[in-house]
Amino acid sequence: MDMFFTIIGAVGLILITYGIVTKGRKLQDYLDILGGICLEIYSIHIGNVIFIVLQLVFTGTAIWDFFRKRKSR
Repeated sequence: MDMFFTIIGAVGLILITYGIVTKGRKLQDYLDILGGICLEIYSIHIGNVIFIVLQLVFTGTAIWDFFRKRKSR
């Protein structure tokens, strides 16, 4: 079962990394949110409180940015 959560964490890291290099802003927002959620699941699994809080902030900011951009259009 630990391997499952490790894979989830790795997928999250890959999604965020791909989001950084992609040109499409909408796709980048989706990848940041999905990657952040995956890393949040992994951080909860390993029980690292600092990482849990940082991932909550990152994911929350990505979601806020996503909706802020949609509202301004």
